[in-house]
Amino acid sequence: MKNVPKLLDTLRERFQINTDAALARELDIAPSVVSKLRGGATLGPTVILSIHEHLGMPVKEIRELAA
Repeated sequence: MKNVPKLLDTLRERFQINTDAALARELDIAPSVVSKLRGGATLGPTVILSIHEHLGMPVKEIRELAA
């Protein structure tokens, strides 16, 4: 998954979230996790599930955006 920053940008735009810190709060994850994802960390199943549960985005779409 090479386009994780694109996924994060899409989430922020689609759900009108202003900052990465606010995105982290919305997803109930640590801000450092979002920072690591922006820096190239792999998008793991825990974060995918969090996006799905908190924002209602289908898992398939999450994976496609991050691919």
